[in-house]
Amino acid sequence: MFRAVAFALMSGVFFAGSHLGVAQAQDQPRPASQCQAIAETVPKASFVSFKPQQMAQARKIAEDVRITFIGHSTYSIESPEGVLIATDYSGYYRPQRLPDIVTMNKAHSTHYTRSPDAGIKHVLPGWSDTPGQKADHHVVVGDTYTRNVSTDIRAYGGFEENGNSIFIFEIAGLCIGHLGHLHHELTDSHYTQIGRLDVLMVPTDGGLTMGADSMSRVVQRLRSSLILPMHRSGPPLERFLTMFDGKFDIVYANEPVITVSLRNLPRKPQILIPQGM
Repeated sequence: MFRAVAFALMSGVFFAGSHLGVAQAQDQPRPASQCQAIAETVPKASFVSFKPQQMAQARKIAEDVRITFIGHSTYSIESPEGVLIATDYSGYYRPQRLPDIVTMNKAHSTHYTRSPDAGIKHVLPGWSDTPGQKADHHVVVGDTYTRNVSTDIRAYGGFEENGNSIFIFEIAGLCIGHLGHLHHELTDSHYTQIGRLDVLMVPTDGGLTMGADSMSRVVQRLRSSLILPMHRSGPPLERFLTMFDGKFDIVYANEPVITVSLRNLPRKPQILIPQGM
């Protein structure tokens, strides 16, 4: 496992009520990320390992994270303290209770809503409505830390710069990543910003986001222990699975809730097909 260092000050993009907000400066330090790569130079990056005593301290706290596939690209992620996150939230696929945090991407309407429930405290769009700016989220709620890495999306025959976000959730020592509606392979700079991901939620549509071969290259470079498919449409899921040629174990979940902790991460990388997919 790895640790990281704190960076400078932060800015954020928020919804104000039911409207998309604009970037606002925050008068507080950016939280330290345990998953962030230390960018000595780009394209190279190095990671610093946890020391044994740090791992021992981490295991003293509650460590189980509960992950449930809700539908399409929406997973719910529940922290040990009960903070609930919903990814690529459109309001159509809903967890059993109202999330504390929702993330969104705008490639199409099944990934976002302009009128989120007013009871959701933290609504994080993966884009900025201010030209020339990118979404920049660093949100701590209870025992969770949510941040994003901006990517581009296809739009009007070209690409819209910073129109999508990869969201990263740091919970109970785990680094959990959701690729959103990723439309291109990542650069070295993206990988440096992302850092380590133990659990990765990845689109498997084979073309609406990226082709299966391109997506598999992203997955293999991120080297996550647990891969959770999402955004299944178009070609059969098996086409995506065959891209890994035995490098990953393939397992079908036998329970609707996937319980993950640092201690139960698979030794060999595993693609876990959730119930309901």
